[in-house]
Amino acid sequence: MDRFAQYSIFVHVAEMNSFIKAANALDLPRASVSAAIQQLETQLKTRLLHRTTRKVSLTADGAQLLERIRPLLLEVEDIDQLFQTGLRQAAGRLHVDVPSRIARRVIVPALPGLLRRNPKLQLILGSTDRAIDLIKEGVDCALRIGTLPDSSLVVRSLGHIGLINCASPAYLREYGEPKDPDELVQGHLAVGYTSSLTGRLLPWEIGSDHGVVQNLTVPSCVVVNNAENYIAASLAGLGLIQIPRYDVQNLLDAGALREVMPAHRAAAMPVSLLYPHRRQRSRRLVIFLEWVEALLQPHLGG
Repeated sequence: MDRFAQYSIFVHVAEMNSFIKAANALDLPRASVSAAIQQLETQLKTRLLHRTTRKVSLTADGAQLLERIRPLLLEVEDIDQLFQTGLRQAAGRLHVDVPSRIARRVIVPALPGLLRRNPKLQLILGSTDRAIDLIKEGVDCALRIGTLPDSSLVVRSLGHIGLINCASPAYLREYGEPKDPDELVQGHLAVGYTSSLTGRLLPWEIGSDHGVVQNLTVPSCVVVNNAENYIAASLAGLGLIQIPRYDVQNLLDAGALREVMPAHRAAAMPVSLLYPHRRQRSRRLVIFLEWVEALLQPHLGG
């Protein structure tokens, strides 16, 4: 087995933390995968992986090799497709990371169409809901909502997603429906939400027709740190929430939640795609970027 094949097998094992999973992905016998790693370690004169009966993990040298070899393998794959200009199908593995609710509500339901058109594409879909180092973690592209910190990543702005204020019918029966910001702070509850970046409680935003946005402190009896619990708490009648419409449209349609204070919505949040700067983007990345941008367009606009 040549060195390039050994490197490719090593990357698969390292990314999947498993010889069996890597063997299945590569359609190779597990013994061949194990032998390739042993040969590579012998040639490099260092141990690359810690092996136990339950888990596989990188050694320090293995982590250094993975960081260096992964982009080289991607470049080779790109070269293989360089002169196939008429080919519009994507092929190979693409690691993407998107917020869990967008993955569940928008992206995953649409994946069958993408994969039918690109049967040789293998999509590795992560939903961390946190800031990650794309290069260190081997992620080709990330979808992010909100203001982004400065970085060396390429940022492709898609537009804005609007937020609505809503509550459950049970909550509105007990507390009444707020009509303006003064009512909101005097006699109502909000479900609190803490930032995944800072851990701080996010303020309640009030917008107006004039584009002015102000932050209010609305009392909370429960505070959460993820969207699933945020919506569940509102459904349980524990308070008002501010949420993208796409995220709760099915609940609005079913009458499980109701929009309130439509004249005082929070400012729309920017939506961006991020990816590491490379001289030539892979065909699979280009196709995915175009696909996800078109997929999100009906939900954008503020």
